[in-house]
Amino acid sequence: MQIMADVGGIPGKNCRGFCKYCYFRNITEKHAFGCKYCLPGQIGCSHCTSDTNMTRDFLPAFSVLSDLQNKLFMTQHTKDLMANISGDGDVSCYPDLEELTTGINNIGLPIHLGYTSGKGIDDPNIVDKLINNNVIETTFTTFSTTEKLRKEWMNDPTPEASIESLKRFSESCDVHAASIIIPGVNDGEILHQTCSDLESWGTKAIILMRFANTKNQGLILNNGPIVPGIKEQTPQEFEELVIEIQKEYNLKVTGTPVSDPENNTPYALSHDKNDEYLEILTPIRAKATIITSKISAPYLKKIFNKLDALDKINIIATNQEIACLITEDDLKEINLEEVEDTIIIPGRAFIHDMKAEEILQQDGKKRIIGRGPDTLTVDGETSGTLTQNEVLKSELMNFEELIELINYLGVKV
Repeated sequence: MQIMADVGGIPGKNCRGFCKYCYFRNITEKHAFGCKYCLPGQIGCSHCTSDTNMTRDFLPAFSVLSDLQNKLFMTQHTKDLMANISGDGDVSCYPDLEELTTGINNIGLPIHLGYTSGKGIDDPNIVDKLINNNVIETTFTTFSTTEKLRKEWMNDPTPEASIESLKRFSESCDVHAASIIIPGVNDGEILHQTCSDLESWGTKAIILMRFANTKNQGLILNNGPIVPGIKEQTPQEFEELVIEIQKEYNLKVTGTPVSDPENNTPYALSHDKNDEYLEILTPIRAKATIITSKISAPYLKKIFNKLDALDKINIIATNQEIACLITEDDLKEINLEEVEDTIIIPGRAFIHDMKAEEILQQDGKKRIIGRGPDTLTVDGETSGTLTQNEVLKSELMNFEELIELINYLGVKV
C-alpha cells in the first residue's frame, strides 16, 4: 500500500518548463465540467475544474512530512507501506527532496519517487543519496535516451545528467520508465535504442503512452493540438507497437490506452481463454444502454455477447476514446432513438448528473440515468504492477457491480 507524500507543484513552473508534448502546455482557461462529486444543484467542484491542484507551488518538506504522518496515523494498514513522493510538478525539481527523503526514511518507510523526468538533477550523485535514503522505486519519464531529443522535446537543460541519473536509478532500485510516443520523433529505431539501453541498465518496466493531440483523444480543455502536424497513431497501430516492443526486450512492457500483452488488458474478460470466469457473474435480468468510449465499446460488446445479453444491453460508443473523459459534448452527439429507458454512463465521466439527465431526456422521454463503476478494467499504469489473477479479480468485481446496477435500475425482462 502506498501513502501519498504530496509535494505540490505547478506544471510548467515547477518542472523547469513545459515539455513540447505536455498536456498542460496550452491550457489558458478554467472550465468546470461537472462530475459525480459536484453538489446536486452546482456544476463544478475542486475535482472537475481544470485548475484542480495545479495552482500550488512546491510545499515545504516539514508540511509534507506532517501530512504524511497524519495519514499514517489514520491508516488501518501497518504492513507493507510505502511513501509515494508525488505532485503536479517534477519531483526531481523539488528543492527539499533530499531533506524529505531523509525524514521519510527516519519514519521507517521505503520510498517510491513518483513521476519524475530527471530534469531537476544537475548532479547525478544526488541519486546515490536518494538511494541511501531508502528510495526503492522510481517512475521515470524517459521519452528517449538520446540527449538531443531530450533537450529539444523535454526542455531538459542537462540531458546528460538526467540520463546518467536514470541509469543509476535502474542499477540500484526498481525503475518503471515511461515514454510518450510521438510518431516520427521517438518511435522506430530511436525507441528500440531507448529500450535496449533500459534493458542493459536493469530497468524493470516501461509504459508506452500514445500521444494525445486532439479532443477525442483526451484534450478536453480546448488545448489541442499540442503539437500541430503530428501524424495520428490509431489505437490499433499503437497496440501493435506495444506488442512488438514487449516481444523483443526483457522488460515488463505495457501501453496506455492499450495494452498489456502479458495481462491481456484492457478487458481481460473479453479473451476467450477467460470465458470460465464469466460464469461467476450474476445473470443480467434487465434492459439498459451503456454509454462508453470508442476504445472500450468493442470490448464491452464482446463481453456482453459472451454473457448472452446483447438482446438486453446495447453499447453506444462516443467519439471520445477515454471513457472517464466523456463530457456533455459527447452526450449531445448521441441519437436518443437508440437508447433504452435506463442509461448507464461511466462513473468518472466529466458531466454533472443534472446535465446528463437534461441531455439524455431532451426528446421528452423520461429516462433513468445511473453511473457505473469508476473503472471496468485496469489501464497500463496499473496493470504493470499486477498479476493476471489480480487483473481478473478487479474486472470481475467491477463487472459484478455494473450488472447489479443494471438489474436494479433497468427495465426488467
